[in-house]
Amino acid sequence: MAFVKPDQVLKNMIQVGAQKSRLSVKDLLIRGGLSGALLGFATTLAFTAEIQSDMGILGAILFPAGFVIIILLGLELVTGNFALIPTAVLHKQTTIQKMLSNWFWVIIGHLIGCGLYALLFILSETKLGQVSDSIMIEKLIAVSEAKTIGYASLGTEGLVVVFIKAMLCNWMVTLGAVMAMTAKSTIGKIAAMWLPVMTFFAQGFEHAVVNMFVIPAGMMLGANVSMFDWWYWNQFPVTIGNIVGGFLFTGLALYVTYNKQESKVIVKMSKTKTL
Repeated sequence: MAFVKPDQVLKNMIQVGAQKSRLSVKDLLIRGGLSGALLGFATTLAFTAEIQSDMGILGAILFPAGFVIIILLGLELVTGNFALIPTAVLHKQTTIQKMLSNWFWVIIGHLIGCGLYALLFILSETKLGQVSDSIMIEKLIAVSEAKTIGYASLGTEGLVVVFIKAMLCNWMVTLGAVMAMTAKSTIGKIAAMWLPVMTFFAQGFEHAVVNMFVIPAGMMLGANVSMFDWWYWNQFPVTIGNIVGGFLFTGLALYVTYNKQESKVIVKMSKTKTL
């Protein structure tokens, strides 16, 4: 497995970020929709493994399968883009306007894909509405309520907690997207990206796209969650937390430490001032 050095990884991040910012709205919607559905598949896979084995860690081990498919197919995952496109902006390879446009349309795609998979999965799980008491149904309802009214019960502190968990989540998720660039072989990419994604899921951190599936799915099944509960107590703060975590801890951090061109400019400026 050929290893790609960190400074080259940064160059790849900038290049990929710039390319993503130039995609058409059609491509963003299609690729974002597919990614949303695939993360829905990964979530129900993880829940199924947990239910069958009574071991949450097994679900976490399997969940990255969806993330791997998304990365290998070059689809759009907004949480990864929260780190990749800002590096292109910092390097003046794209604009803030294009970055925000990418984020907006990919999120719309995610909502469509997650909603479609949630509807189809529920129709399958409930046998077109004839079954209402399976363990999976109970799981989706419980998770949906825990991610919304569970935080609401804590008041303002709940918003702080969900924001922190969202930052921690996307620190790992964006590392997963970047780690895929550290190897040239397919198996190397899979192994590299698997580890950080498994880490976030195992610890119950908050991922905006996963929540676009699991919360609406719970609501469709009768969870005591309103649209306000979903967006105010989870989706908005989680999305903002994912942006902050992905940008600060992965995008900006790696850009500052591995951008040799910027480092050379700083050194030259220092020498000039000394002279």
